[in-house]
Amino acid sequence: MAIASIPGLGTKEEAWPALPFAEWKDTYATLHRYTQVLGKVRLTLTPPENHWWNVSFRVTARGLTTGLIPYGNGGFEVDFDFLASELRFLTSQGDVRVMELTSRPVAEFYRDVMATLRSLGIETRIWEQPVEIPDDTTPFSQDRHHETYVAEHAQHWWRALLQADLILKEFRARFTGKCSPVQFFWGSFDLAVTRFGGRPAPVREGADAVTAEAYCEEVCSAGFWPGSEALGGAAFYCYAAPEPTGFAAARVEPAEAGYDPGLKEFLLPYESVRHAKDPKAFLLDFFQTSYDACANLGKWDRDRLERPLIIPDSLKAARGSVSATEAEQPTADSHS
Repeated sequence: MAIASIPGLGTKEEAWPALPFAEWKDTYATLHRYTQVLGKVRLTLTPPENHWWNVSFRVTARGLTTGLIPYGNGGFEVDFDFLASELRFLTSQGDVRVMELTSRPVAEFYRDVMATLRSLGIETRIWEQPVEIPDDTTPFSQDRHHETYVAEHAQHWWRALLQADLILKEFRARFTGKCSPVQFFWGSFDLAVTRFGGRPAPVREGADAVTAEAYCEEVCSAGFWPGSEALGGAAFYCYAAPEPTGFAAARVEPAEAGYDPGLKEFLLPYESVRHAKDPKAFLLDFFQTSYDACANLGKWDRDRLERPLIIPDSLKAARGSVSATEAEQPTADSHS
């Protein structure tokens, strides 16, 4: 049965629900493939953008959206509504189609998505094999072994994703250099924001086209992902590419964060964040100090990349209690 709404959501416990990996891993596996079906539709029909920003989704007040996908003389979007347990297809002609998000094999989900698109006059084909899931290459149309969808589990994961999105956007606002949007990548099933240092990166030997484009410049990327059972579940991360000398040994706060030599990333367990007295401040500390390590050790031009925003006088006046002097201050943490 579809769930229309969740009451409350005002408390920290509701905003930061538990995400025991063993309990929701089957829903995660199914939902990962569901998002890839729609992600590949977006990939097929949108003009390519640098660093593959054209393929990503965005977090919404109810779930995830593909955003507007061009088609013919208009376009369409597809929204995952995790509160109503629905997948909504919306076109610029005013057409609406709704599919229930429920337990069923990926093969049936794929069949119904493509049939719904055809009913809207949208004809497209995608490469059916999942990506970035190394232990499974079953084409979507043949996948009957992933079929679990527990609405409560999907909602809890999205609640955590929503908090991550809000905090990553605040972190992004501290940086005025080239920076990605805060975006959800359906391949790796993570939410990320990437800062660019302004210099080209060394060519990665043996890199495929996707990786070569993604990492053609020096970057520092931070985000949130469901993790794995071996890692103890969901975690926030930060990595540098290429990794500057000394990055792995850098001091990063809070104390619960640590460097994973296998992943070559700093990780902060989701559980540590949700139990913190002030989760936002706790998480922003992690993002800032890990970025500081990347930027300082990588000798980024921080004065240029973190310049004060140019704020119009009219906006300063409209901010009321915020003084003009305060409005002119950079939002990035100070550094020497």
